[in-house]
Amino acid sequence: MLLAIDCGNTNTVFSIWDGTEFLCTLRTSTHHARTADAYFTWFSTLIKHYGIEPDITDVIISSTVPRVVFNLRVFADRFFNCRPLVVGKPECLLPNPPRVDEGTQVGPDRLVNAAGAFDRHGGNLIVVDFGTATTFDVVDVDGAYVGGVIAPGVNLSLEALHMAAAALPHVDISKPQRVVGTNTVACMQSGVFWGYVGLVREVCARIKAERAQQMNVVSTGGLAPLFQQTETLFDSFEEDLTMHGLTVIHQYNKENT
Repeated sequence: MLLAIDCGNTNTVFSIWDGTEFLCTLRTSTHHARTADAYFTWFSTLIKHYGIEPDITDVIISSTVPRVVFNLRVFADRFFNCRPLVVGKPECLLPNPPRVDEGTQVGPDRLVNAAGAFDRHGGNLIVVDFGTATTFDVVDVDGAYVGGVIAPGVNLSLEALHMAAAALPHVDISKPQRVVGTNTVACMQSGVFWGYVGLVREVCARIKAERAQQMNVVSTGGLAPLFQQTETLFDSFEEDLTMHGLTVIHQYNKENT
């Protein structure tokens, strides 16, 4: 069994892959001070709840927060007696290495998304990931990550609006019934929701124009389903794209090392 770990700026996700399917997916807040023992206590407690008897033989980690990687390595070594693969490290091979400016450090999550999207949809893709940041990843015809766009995340924008303007409340994002709001909450929700619809549409259109070719647009991330229902922004939605990408990279390393 493979334990795939995706550590983002806000949440860390653990998924157990048995070679054919994910048996369960667990989510916790990302905290750099969490110890290996604390990870195991949390993990083993929830696994018992699901009634799973995992026999973890391999671990792969993707982390956009470098400070948590050490404790996750200790967690894998101490409790599963294995050396984890860490995406972005030299020992972790990629099916299709990125083609970016020399010296550029590409976020592991973007490399993983590219691998997962290419495996499921082929090349010439734009992957839109609604996370702490909203990212647009361009996947070439051969599956290589070749660049992208980074914008503030939806919830981050709402939080910044609330923090910077004393009179504006904290609101949850949702699709408003009308564009023109008749109260403060509705006005904020409309601005953020339709603003991001415009952002996604315009950025994708400009990427396609710049590359002068038709490209499929794949969405993923926590808020992707909310925007998936809006007009025709995306060609497809992938709920588990990052986790799937981790299994693809893990399998590639097993076959080539």
